[in-house]
Formats: sequence, structure tokens, C-alpha cells
Amino acid sequence: MRDDIDGTGMNDEEKRRDQLTSAPNAVASDADPRIDVTHRDGVTRIDIRDDADVRPGDPTKDPGE
Repeated sequence: MRDDIDGTGMNDEEKRRDQLTSAPNAVASDADPRIDVTHRDGVTRIDIRDDADVRPGDPTKDPGE
């Protein structure tokens, strides 16, 4: 991640956490990681974390269907 390039004194992760926790009724867990990003041999892989509270998809369907 890039360090403070905009003069805020925060790195990218700090800015992300600040943005996700500054909304009304926000809690610290709102900024918990939801994805894992890996880079290998020029390929970037993005996986949804198993412990993510918020996951993509249709919430009315059973994931096993």
C-alpha cells in the first residue's frame, strides 16, 4: 500500500478503516477484512473470506443449491 500521498497522515488501510467507521451507527467490525488478495506469477487472485460478515450473492438462496 502507498503511504500518505495526499497529506492526510494516513496510509491506505487507515483511510479505509476511517471511511468505513465514520458513518452513523458504524461499529469497528464494519472495517474488518472481507477479501484476501494474493499475487503469484503475474496473476492476482481475490477470494471472499470465509469469516466475512458481508458476502456477495443472493441472500434468499441457500449456498448449497
